[in-house]
Amino acid sequence: MYDWLVVGCGFTGATLAERIATQLGERVLIIDKRGHIGGNAYDYLDESGIRLSKYGAHIFHTYSEKVWNYVNQFADFNDYIHRVDAWVSGRYFAMPLNLETVNSFFDTNLTSESLQQFLYKKRVPIEYPKNAEEAVLSKVGWELYDAFYRSYTKKQWGIDARDLDASVTLRLPIRMDSDKRYFSDPWQGIPVNGYTSLFERMLRHKNIDLLLDANYREIASLVKFKRMIYTGNIDSFFDFEHGKLSYRSLKFEHMGYDTEYFQHVGVVNYPNDFDFTRIVEHKHLYKQRHEKTAVSREYPCWNEEEPYYPIPSTQSQQLYRKYEEAANKLRNVYFCGRLGTYRYYNMDQCVAQALHLFETQVSKREKVTVVG
Repeated sequence: MYDWLVVGCGFTGATLAERIATQLGERVLIIDKRGHIGGNAYDYLDESGIRLSKYGAHIFHTYSEKVWNYVNQFADFNDYIHRVDAWVSGRYFAMPLNLETVNSFFDTNLTSESLQQFLYKKRVPIEYPKNAEEAVLSKVGWELYDAFYRSYTKKQWGIDARDLDASVTLRLPIRMDSDKRYFSDPWQGIPVNGYTSLFERMLRHKNIDLLLDANYREIASLVKFKRMIYTGNIDSFFDFEHGKLSYRSLKFEHMGYDTEYFQHVGVVNYPNDFDFTRIVEHKHLYKQRHEKTAVSREYPCWNEEEPYYPIPSTQSQQLYRKYEEAANKLRNVYFCGRLGTYRYYNMDQCVAQALHLFETQVSKREKVTVVG
């Protein structure tokens, strides 16, 4: 008999399992359909001894000191600051858009004070952007949109930016100075010994049992438990009763090279060239010293077995609301995480959501609503 069955061993599930085991002293069985812990943050050493993130770059960044202090209980973090370049028209440009990017692209010599007025003249006057395309046009106009956003968005999501919610492109800031950091959060970095080690420490407790390569439905019928935390696809939980939700996925091509470095930054985006969207060189992220290197090319795909990103469209949100209503009627089942609430969450947001759910509902033994 377990007090809790936790489905999914990413940041959301692992955080809740750790809190329940250590703070409530209750027994937890945490399962995952994959053969490893850590969800999409899972990393490992390749045959050359280079640490790779199997599912792409994962930089932990947060504005929450509470979240930062929580994850630092389980790992020492390095001081990596994420920087990304975009390869456009045969040149590298710093992303997100900033003073240096604009000056280089337009061959101008703008200052922080004059940049805002320059972009104001370029922008398309749209007071209330209705989609991802209008969101960018309303800030920077057609030239920067065509060069850095249009093709990249279509390549990533498989649909035009005008058919996506404005939040997709609004996530990326436009800076009026020369700050080339991809994230401006006060706390950011990567576990020195990798994310997998962090998860191992989170789950190393006598009250936690772990089962991998596990089919959720089979396990749920074989073991007894009082309550469930479900971080998988909410539509799958309900047997796709209202139809399948749309997800964007990724395919990765990992390659090793007999050279110290392959590129000058951790990530280079390719908005307009090639089939892949970006190349990640992991040594930059982990600050690993090695005579060889390894990179990963990321290709967008729509693999139903590996859903990564909910597609933020009006149609998808309407379908999700039907599943949310069904979830709210269940007792003792908590839906959370990126797939359980059909929202795009960064890793720190997954942790924050899990801590909030634990504090407001799980620890009080109350089932109130779907956490979003």
